[in-house]
Amino acid sequence: MTRGCKGAAIVGTGMIAGVHAQAVRATGGRVRGVVASSPERGTQVAKEWELPRGYPDLEAALADDSVDMVHICTPNGLHAAQAEAALRAGKHVICEKPLATSAADAAHLAAVAEETQRLLAVPFVYRYHPLVREIRARVQAGEFGAWQLLHGSYLQDWMLDTDAAGWRTDPERGGPSRAFADIGSHWCDLVEWVAGVRFAEVSARLATTIPERPAGAAPDAPRVPVRTEDAAAVLLRTAEGVLGTLTVSQVSAGRKNRLWFELDGAEGSAVFDQEQPETVWLGTSEGATVLARDPGRGSPEQRRLSTLPAGHPQGYADCFRAFVADAYAAAGGAKPEGLPVAADGVRSARLVEAALDSSRSLAWTAVDTATGGATATATTTPATGTGTGTGTGTTVAGTDIAAAGTTATDAAATGAGPATSKEYVS
Repeated sequence: MTRGCKGAAIVGTGMIAGVHAQAVRATGGRVRGVVASSPERGTQVAKEWELPRGYPDLEAALADDSVDMVHICTPNGLHAAQAEAALRAGKHVICEKPLATSAADAAHLAAVAEETQRLLAVPFVYRYHPLVREIRARVQAGEFGAWQLLHGSYLQDWMLDTDAAGWRTDPERGGPSRAFADIGSHWCDLVEWVAGVRFAEVSARLATTIPERPAGAAPDAPRVPVRTEDAAAVLLRTAEGVLGTLTVSQVSAGRKNRLWFELDGAEGSAVFDQEQPETVWLGTSEGATVLARDPGRGSPEQRRLSTLPAGHPQGYADCFRAFVADAYAAAGGAKPEGLPVAADGVRSARLVEAALDSSRSLAWTAVDTATGGATATATTTPATGTGTGTGTGTTVAGTDIAAAGTTATDAAATGAGPATSKEYVS
């Protein structure tokens, strides 16, 4: 339930903004209105979504006393300025990841949330699959033993079309990383949270497989060089020396939204596939079993989030509703388990920067947990892994683009326009 919140404003009008609006309503909340890229667009979307109003701009939404929760669902480059404005206006905020296109800006935003004593939550919603909670509970109970290997992938195909384009391919609007920041960040958050680990360093190689895409949605739009990655191959290592591997792609034909991980321990293993979330695979040296979601058994959190009887599938929309319900409860003073908040958004931004730095330096790179930056380390101790990093950096037709940067956030912009491509989970 949306305890303690009078109403919400949605900032942005893309696919994920619609998911936010539906989740608020499904948990008993009220969406007071929407902010779009123009007053006219806001009025149009408000009518389509059957909302009371389209706000002419962000300032109007923040001035509405009936709004105490603001959902930021705009292009990445706008998040930091919009979220800070909402926090300083006394609103709680749910901000799509990334919180910002740099770790420093994400850390600043977290500090503002602390200063204003407002909630700042980040939709790492895959934490809300009931069987993800079940695996985590078993990890905490010591069922799997010491970790041997952590591995997996997050694969999509929506950028395989050479004409697919949009703000995500523009580093000035979407940030210097695309595939890893967009979906690899989800995998890292989920695995760290479920396995109870922190990746201390990474060795990443980023690749752009389609070197040019249209500059806009117009049929005659010129093709321009792509400066963000389509795919990433990442080695990770925890502070304890446990290795991890992650493959990220937005150009894998037939893979729509396949987040998959395997956690291998000394006593057992666990596998979760986001496209098949009603079951998990559990393995031991004696054999393997498949565990199905069941509200009548398992961990308390698995039961809490299992809102339908066994055999009645739950999915992504249910995760989002549960996340929104927990965020609104937290705004009212509750302390729900596993709610991803500002610190998790900062952590994600630091991992993204470490991956970018590693791809640039071709070296293992430490994830800096103190300053929000990342430092390259050319060698590592023999006890924890390999030595000098090798490989190739991010390439577009053979040209290194790993150092592509980002511009300052456009503080004056107030919303996102219509999507120019089919964009999946934000």
